[in-house]
Amino acid sequence: MKTLLTNLSGRKVATLVGDLLETISLWSTGKGRGPVGADALLETVEALLSRRGEASGVMLARLVLDAYEDASAEEKTLFLRTLCESFGADETALAAAIEAFHVAPSPQAAARLNAASEPRRREVLRRLNLAPEGTPALVRMREDVLARLREEPGLKPLDDDFAQVFASWFNRGFLTLRPIDWHTPAAVLEKIIRYEAVHVIEGWDDLRSRLAPPDRRCFAFFHPGLPDEPLIFVEVALTRAIPDAIAPLLVLARDPIAAEEATTAVFYSISNTQKGLAGVSFGNFLIKQVVEDLRHALPNLTTFVTLSPVPGFAKWLAKERADAASTHLGASERTALDRLDDPEWHRDPAACEAIRPALLAAAARYFLVARVDGRLPDPVGRFHLGNGARLERLDFLGDRSPQGLAQSHGLMVNYLYVLEDIERNHEEFVERSVVTASSEVRKRLPREAVAKV
Repeated sequence: MKTLLTNLSGRKVATLVGDLLETISLWSTGKGRGPVGADALLETVEALLSRRGEASGVMLARLVLDAYEDASAEEKTLFLRTLCESFGADETALAAAIEAFHVAPSPQAAARLNAASEPRRREVLRRLNLAPEGTPALVRMREDVLARLREEPGLKPLDDDFAQVFASWFNRGFLTLRPIDWHTPAAVLEKIIRYEAVHVIEGWDDLRSRLAPPDRRCFAFFHPGLPDEPLIFVEVALTRAIPDAIAPLLVLARDPIAAEEATTAVFYSISNTQKGLAGVSFGNFLIKQVVEDLRHALPNLTTFVTLSPVPGFAKWLAKERADAASTHLGASERTALDRLDDPEWHRDPAACEAIRPALLAAAARYFLVARVDGRLPDPVGRFHLGNGARLERLDFLGDRSPQGLAQSHGLMVNYLYVLEDIERNHEEFVERSVVTASSEVRKRLPREAVAKV
């Protein structure tokens, strides 16, 4: 790979293509299959761009992806860096298109300018995607890019290219919503266990308790390019009321209710599964589609709500407590919240009684008033509120697990989805940064804070 990076013109493309096709021929006859020499990989990419024949292009694409998979971590970094630096827009063609548009502006000239400005990297990605299993291979390659961005900020243009093509390839029109139940193939169920990101699934018995009972549902989006990989999935509990704690929903020894007795669908866990698809939005489509499907299948359901973690709250509160000039905490609240420093506070009823009003008041400020760089600090909140949900309730000690206590002092929240209000709530949040909240949440704010909302 290093030889390649220092001398990209080491072989003529025609000779290279002949060598590569000979290698592929050997593979097809079973006479050998070794990795393509690292010093040919980027030249193979150049050959891939130059090929017009579909069959040879598919073979070259597979060859590039196989060689990349076989490369060492250092070689992958060098390949990604050079792909980013050496396959940008054709500057000569771009300059000519700019000049042509300047001399004679027209829709045709604008189209040529737009085409000339596109980095060649994007066409590389499109052609690589033609290979068998090309889509999952590119998702893994994008994972590698994301993992290197902090140390290799120069890879950001390549990451932008991935985001651009993935937004097109993984749009809602290509996604299929499938129910996941106890009869789903084991290979998919194993991935549900592995990918669960909110509430860990402790083996097959735990999974069965989330899928098999009549008051449990699970749905996932799939894509034709990754047919056995759930891209995102949501777990749903059917209940008689809005829950304020996660433990009763997850306990194995419980008495399920008939689905027809439920009035409330609770989205208690949403997990994205593919790190390489970060930034591609699936969740907003998923929740709205699941709400529609559940309403159709179970007309008795009238309430659609989440039971959500608040992963940014403890960090934000610690910062405010450390800031003597913070306007988000009063003196009496600071005194009460000092009891959070005792790691066993949640086991002490007296401490809980003292902390509860101060913590909920701070949480109301966190959601309704506090902003970091102009945004709500909480990522889960941004997701649901951006989808048009309403902040319905703050749940004190809704999650007593070690993770829940660490990330939010046990706080959970309910976001309510009312289909008729989704568009209005979405616009309020996205355009004005206004959080639509219930009166129960808003009354937690002191009078001086209400004026700021």
